[in-house]
Amino acid sequence: MSESEARNTARIVGVNGNLMTVEFTGEVMQNEVAYAKTGDAHLKCEVIRVRGDRADLQVFESTNGLKVGDEVEFTGELLCVELGPGLLTKVYDGLQNPLNLLAEKSGFFLQRGVYLRALDNTTKWDFTPLAKAGDKVVAGDRVGSVPEGIVTHYIMVPFQWRGEWSVVSVAPAGSYTIDDTMATVENEQGEQRKVTMTQFWPVKIPIPDYQEKLMPEKTLITKTRSIDSFFPVAVGGTFCTPGPFGAGKTVLQHAISTNAEADVVVMAACGERAGEVVEILREFPELVDPRTGQPLMNRSIIICNTSSMPVAAREASVYTAVTLAEYYRQMGLNTLLLADSTSRWAQALREMSGRLEEIPGEESFPAYLESRIAGFYERAGLVKLRTGETGSVTIGGAVSPAGGNFEEPVTQATLKVVGAFLGLSRERSDARRYPAIGPLESWSKYNSVVPEDQLAVARQVLRRGSEVNQMMKVIGEDGTGIEDFMLYLKSEFLDYVYLQQNTFDKIDGATGDDRQRYMFAMISDVLEADFAFSGKEEARRWFLELRQLFIDLNYLVMDSDEFKTQEKAIAAKLAERRKK
Repeated sequence: MSESEARNTARIVGVNGNLMTVEFTGEVMQNEVAYAKTGDAHLKCEVIRVRGDRADLQVFESTNGLKVGDEVEFTGELLCVELGPGLLTKVYDGLQNPLNLLAEKSGFFLQRGVYLRALDNTTKWDFTPLAKAGDKVVAGDRVGSVPEGIVTHYIMVPFQWRGEWSVVSVAPAGSYTIDDTMATVENEQGEQRKVTMTQFWPVKIPIPDYQEKLMPEKTLITKTRSIDSFFPVAVGGTFCTPGPFGAGKTVLQHAISTNAEADVVVMAACGERAGEVVEILREFPELVDPRTGQPLMNRSIIICNTSSMPVAAREASVYTAVTLAEYYRQMGLNTLLLADSTSRWAQALREMSGRLEEIPGEESFPAYLESRIAGFYERAGLVKLRTGETGSVTIGGAVSPAGGNFEEPVTQATLKVVGAFLGLSRERSDARRYPAIGPLESWSKYNSVVPEDQLAVARQVLRRGSEVNQMMKVIGEDGTGIEDFMLYLKSEFLDYVYLQQNTFDKIDGATGDDRQRYMFAMISDVLEADFAFSGKEEARRWFLELRQLFIDLNYLVMDSDEFKTQEKAIAAKLAERRKK
């Protein structure tokens, strides 16, 4: 056996589910990719622990048929994704295999050991040079661009190349494939390298080629009123949406991905049930981008990994998704990554930790669960590029705690690192109050689109109204004073006309920040006003009528004649009972 073979091959000494232990004689890296050979199949796997002359690997496929003595070949490379034009509109699995091509090759049931190239090398792209001979460039600098849908896709010096390079030549404007040479560069040692439209980057290492990381301050407008006003998300920020089954996480994610002011959307379905993933695959391509009128899929990427797939692939899908989001951030774009659900990813970590016989933490999750979750969310952020532009990655993770218990480890570990908590409530979803974001449990550290003084009053009304509601459940409505009852009616009014939103209506489902400020000012006027009523029944009837007027207003185009007429009707209604 030659030295290279001794360094690059090993033999299996144990298989436990998706965990494989091998014995090697050469050099092996942590997170190195290897292939286990069984019959004609080569199964992709990754080194997750090295102990002396033995290494533990997680296998991204079913390990049926693998046995002691089978050969494993190491590649000397980390788990990488291919970056280049053509990523948008694609549906990939966790290892960046295009699922449509896999289906064509394998039929209804995907075969083990089939790995396809992520990008099409036959499509021609219209290249426009940006660099010229003699320019000095470093990793991440742009040598040219190609149009990719509504996005200008920049061809960059590969992120892995260190040091300064001189541009020797650049391809003239024209149509090229992703493998054609777009530029030739040379370093101080005289080494020449070719820049093509594609490059590779390890998924578990953040892309570092930017000037500085900035503090997220600007609000990411999602056009969901309860989020933008009460629990805002920042451009480059992080948020999580934990909630029990059936609370509306998927619909809320669809609404955010459709209406959020982001240039690129990456959906990572990491370990969800196959039925929910099929729903994403069917409905997501049908969503229309309100800014362009084109399918939302034209600026989206879907990473698909169901709960029936091997658990190791769930971890890969999360890191694949965030790496693709970082890649488009490097072009000065605002990207939005929605992961559904990080609980399934954490369950995969727990399963692999158990097979590694590590000391378990709370609820048998690994002791390093918090650091893994923090490492994922820390890859979000707003950055200033060397061009002076800014780009961002905003990460939102859905969490599926068992029984809706927010005290479980995954939710608690997530809450320690995110900037906004949009907790979905079983009580609200059962009452058909959507979006079912609990207004008393949720919070945000970011800036709202509405004035803080008005927001403070609204929060106080919601809190006091809830207290009165709980009190009435014990002592009854008759034992409640008229002032307390008015607080309850105002909190219900705020809930129905502002917190609740019809996602399926074109106007009410997407409320811009200007309209939110305008409507919130009108509602604040109601919340702060004093009204005169002869009794509780009269007060209830009047508030129900006022509520309906506001709900009807939500369905009208702002500043239209109908909108102004409805405003006058509301003003007249308020004048009826307002104290002089």
